[in-house]
Amino acid sequence: MYSEWAKDEIRIEGLEVFAHHGVYAEETQNGQVFYVNATLYTDVSQAGRTDDLERTVNYGTVCRFITDWMQENTCLLLEAVAEKMAAAILLEYKSLSAIELEIQKPHAPIPLPFGNVSVKVHRSWHKAYIAVGSNLGNREEHIKGAVRALKEHPFMILKKTSELLVTKPYGGVEQEDFLNGVLEIETLLGPEQLLDALHEIENAARRERTVRWGPRTLDLDILFYDRLCYDSDDLKIPHVDLENRTFVLKPMAEMEPYFRHPISGNTMIGLLRELEEREDSLSEF
Repeated sequence: MYSEWAKDEIRIEGLEVFAHHGVYAEETQNGQVFYVNATLYTDVSQAGRTDDLERTVNYGTVCRFITDWMQENTCLLLEAVAEKMAAAILLEYKSLSAIELEIQKPHAPIPLPFGNVSVKVHRSWHKAYIAVGSNLGNREEHIKGAVRALKEHPFMILKKTSELLVTKPYGGVEQEDFLNGVLEIETLLGPEQLLDALHEIENAARRERTVRWGPRTLDLDILFYDRLCYDSDDLKIPHVDLENRTFVLKPMAEMEPYFRHPISGNTMIGLLRELEEREDSLSEF
């Protein structure tokens, strides 16, 4: 699972597997030899201290898992083999925080002299904090539906949920009060993939995007993703302006009071206190 510290390595090199992957019909029909290199990232300190196999990842069973997976599945592209099998391994072996996986295809159908063809991927678990809110219809049911969808997603694990709080609308649009909270998840999805998944959950709740900061059945926003600072046309991480949003900072301070904002370095409890002091000073005028 997610860990900033599980960086010990167990390496598997040159695992030979006969399997049926390839774009051409003769490849999927006749099969060929592949070689797999895998680096498993975990924490072996307990196994090292206790000399107990149960405290580590059994590389023998991982080799058997890789062999079975490659022989039971068929993909056109090496990229698909690497992507899908990396996810399958991380989901199967919960003590792994990450994997580097290389699939080699020494007999690829290339009509030229060559030594080898391979695809290598690095995949890992990530921790993300998701703001959840609703102010249309049955607010509790919309949020429960979102929690249920996150639990059921194959590449997400729901770790914590904050208490829900009723808050006034943010942004100046006249509307009903919101029910807000924060969810902590672990995920194999990248930032943009996670955003797409959250949009699918919102769409299932019939979320409409007509007025900025307007009423909505369900709102899911990525607040933090590991300690990443990310900026694209569609996604900003950390979430913009969260230090001015009580409905974000209160549940974050409840769940992770000493989690530090990756840009300012301030803790969640510290940001909440600063915001409350600013609001108190403004209320005096």
